[in-house]
Amino acid sequence: MDLATSMAVAASRMRVITENIANSNSTAKAPGGEPYRRKIATMQSDFDREMGATMVQSGEPVADTSDFRKQYEPGNPLADKSGYVMLPNVNPLVEIMDMREAQRSYEADLTVMESSKSMLARTIDLLKK
Repeated sequence: MDLATSMAVAASRMRVITENIANSNSTAKAPGGEPYRRKIATMQSDFDREMGATMVQSGEPVADTSDFRKQYEPGNPLADKSGYVMLPNVNPLVEIMDMREAQRSYEADLTVMESSKSMLARTIDLLKK
């Protein structure tokens, strides 16, 4: 897999996670409406015959179909008849863990790139002599 593509996939995943965290406490825009629905980053793999390798790329984010959270706030204008306000189905702890995993993947790719760059520089130095 191409390192630049791998880094782009990790960056795309981090963008989706960031959006989830930013909207984790948002409410519906109108009474009876749905709040923000968590998105899940997806990836697609395709076999590249020319390179003879499986290539991975970012797919379209998919909506998480899990239930919304409910919080008791009877004075809130967005509350239902029972006094509950629907909140997004985003768990910030899960999002932080997903972010760490995506960040580590990105950092691993950077480390590989730096190592490759260093080995190439050493090879060039050996060829000069």
